[in-house]
Amino acid sequence: MIWINGQPQEHLSVRDRAVQFGDGCFTTARIEQGKVFDLRAHLERLQQACERLLIRDVDWQALRQEMKIAAATRTTGVLKVIVSRGVGGRGYSASGCQQASRIIMLSDYPTHYHQLRQTGVRLALSTIRLGRNPQLAGIKHLNRLEQVLIRTELEQTGADEALVLDTQGLLVECCAANLFWRKGEEVFTPDVTQAGVNGIQRQRVMRLLAAQGVRVREVSVPPQILEQADEIFITNALMPVLPVVEIDNRFYRSRTLFNRINEHDFQGNL
Repeated sequence: MIWINGQPQEHLSVRDRAVQFGDGCFTTARIEQGKVFDLRAHLERLQQACERLLIRDVDWQALRQEMKIAAATRTTGVLKVIVSRGVGGRGYSASGCQQASRIIMLSDYPTHYHQLRQTGVRLALSTIRLGRNPQLAGIKHLNRLEQVLIRTELEQTGADEALVLDTQGLLVECCAANLFWRKGEEVFTPDVTQAGVNGIQRQRVMRLLAAQGVRVREVSVPPQILEQADEIFITNALMPVLPVVEIDNRFYRSRTLFNRINEHDFQGNL
């Protein structure tokens, strides 16, 4: 099912700036027992992205209600929400845009995540690099051509996910997930202030570990640092946490931190 501005339909105006310029943002959430998992966090993500992109005139109350109504039609699944600047403007100018567009899409939950939680994830280093742009870094804007290229390249390999660097050769994330690793008692994640996405699940894991007295260090480092890691795992809002067992023929066996996080009830208020 697809809803546009609260109406069940699949046709978006070609004049909408999401079509013209990728002028908008999105979030993807799990549906559990007919409810949007972490609804508040997903709405806050969209609001923060719209503030960064200077998108105004979003009916947030309507969007919240539409998300809840859509989720209630399924027991489990995936809910994707897109907010665009809407219709209006000439060329790049946003002048004349009166109302942001709200798009909600439902799909099935990717069941292969259940299997990967047992077998672990194999990563392959991508040759596609992410451009550095602090104005857009951290948010999930609609300009995803880098990820499309990364995914296309990944599908030519036997790996499950891609390990992605920025244009300076520093670790950022995976194609559709954030990255964590442990060395001894220290835990690290790539800094995403120049490129990449500050995922909702990434934030949850950092809060969970902080509550347990474990500080996660956000670092800008090359991929070779992972050769020294004792454990690696990846996260996103759907997985929500998966262990990494291999990166380009280097194998990782430990699941100490993964087991601790995976056993935690993520429905708690962190």
